[in-house]
Amino acid sequence: MNWLDLYKSKFISIPEAVSKIASNQDVIVAMCASEPQGCMSQFHTVADRVEDVRVFSCLTLKPYDFYMKPEMRGHFELASWFHAPGSRAAIKAGTGTVTFVPNMLHRSASDRIHAHQPDIFYGTCTPPDKHGFVSLSLGITYEKDILEAAKLVILEVNPRLPRTLGDTQLHISEVDFFVDNEQEVPELPAPQPNATDLAIGQYIADLVEDGSTIQLGIGGIPNAAALALREKKELGVHTEMFVDSMMELYEMGVITNRMKTLKKGKFVATFAMGSRKLYDWLDDNVAVEFQRGKWVNDPAVIAENSKMVSINTCLMVDLTGQVASESLGTVQYSGTGGQSDTAQGAVAGKDGKGKSIIACYSTAKNGTVSTIVPVLPEGTAVTLHRSFVDHVVTEHGIARLRGKTVRERVKELVNIASPEFREGLLAKARELGYI
Repeated sequence: MNWLDLYKSKFISIPEAVSKIASNQDVIVAMCASEPQGCMSQFHTVADRVEDVRVFSCLTLKPYDFYMKPEMRGHFELASWFHAPGSRAAIKAGTGTVTFVPNMLHRSASDRIHAHQPDIFYGTCTPPDKHGFVSLSLGITYEKDILEAAKLVILEVNPRLPRTLGDTQLHISEVDFFVDNEQEVPELPAPQPNATDLAIGQYIADLVEDGSTIQLGIGGIPNAAALALREKKELGVHTEMFVDSMMELYEMGVITNRMKTLKKGKFVATFAMGSRKLYDWLDDNVAVEFQRGKWVNDPAVIAENSKMVSINTCLMVDLTGQVASESLGTVQYSGTGGQSDTAQGAVAGKDGKGKSIIACYSTAKNGTVSTIVPVLPEGTAVTLHRSFVDHVVTEHGIARLRGKTVRERVKELVNIASPEFREGLLAKARELGYI
């Protein structure tokens, strides 16, 4: 049988694909723009015959019935590596159908495989090329490692996905079943930065030297940082998430990737999400390499980059430098993601010129509370240990913490707190014996 006949023989319907799920299985789905939405929207239809099915995902894009409906409890559980609005809403509603998987991004796949062999992997792909290879397109953060370890592999074929390059290629013989599901690729609009974002973005840009290799996420602050980087020269990119601002800086000539020490001349990323323009730009683009998260986000690999700058955001920072980016007390809000990976890798840079930047607004809840706090609330997860913290940025300036004492850190952090909270923070620091 030639590859085309083999490919055609592997097609099944979405209901048939979902029927492969059995009780007590680990089902792992691709993340973000690679999410297999056709199958996931039907998972709940088999609830009456299955129990204790764990569906592992990251940044789930839709409030799917299999975890949003309380009657799914005992049948399905969403095990999230990084919470999104849907999973947060289910937790708040008390459905009992969502749990969190503590992880660091570069080990998310290997750690889960260590705990339990994946039973089924559902993902998405492009149609095959003339040689019988599909592209996993917009993400291989954990997807390809899980796919290779899974007992059963099912991919939704979507001709609207871009054919990306790097380690995204997969021969159709490595897939058990295909499903037809042409749909618009999920997009993520870039938020418009506000005045506070722009102030923070300028401070971030001041820390970025020409010739740096950067990791940049999405959101108001990262977008503002991208705007402020427009005057820089010869930047490179080594990042987990590829976003529109990177394409735009490349088209302006700001990002060239020529000064990189790893994959010179290439963008390096594990997944992408943004506009349709971005997806069209990524299609068959030899300037961009998608590689597995276990390599891209390995701190030892990141440390090989010259002038590596990691730019991340957080929820709060305590006066000793502990960074909380994922939970508010015991309530899990998001996840560790790649923050710990990239921050550690950047400060460990072998050229001694790497930088880690953690950014946040100085206040939250309409200015009523400070995000620079004496101690983190009870139960709050520490996303970045204080030993790894380098720069913290708010709209009031830059705190340089690397190598400094607690007494020195208190002064640095109070100086970037919102002015109305500074005296109270100093008073609490004295009470705690920090100064």
